[in-house]
Amino acid sequence: MSSSTQSSSSWPELRTGPIITGASLFGAGALIALAGLAVGGTHLFSATRRWIQEMEVPPSEQARIKWAQAKTAAAAGTAAWHNGASAHESAQT
Repeated sequence: MSSSTQSSSSWPELRTGPIITGASLFGAGALIALAGLAVGGTHLFSATRRWIQEMEVPPSEQARIKWAQAKTAAAAGTAAWHNGASAHESAQT
């Protein structure tokens, strides 16, 4: 039988120095990553704005034009379908 007293804890012994160093490095890395994201995002945003301003037709106007074309095509298709059905019926009589 051993007479030494050992505490049997369920947690390992940790030194605080390496944990504090690791947390500090992690925090510094996160700040550097956020700074990189901000610089890259700002550049991407400004380049996109410049690209849109250089377009001959802005995207909003292009969307309006395409919407008008789609409405005209739908109306023409509907009219052709109705006229085709009545022309087909009159041809059968």
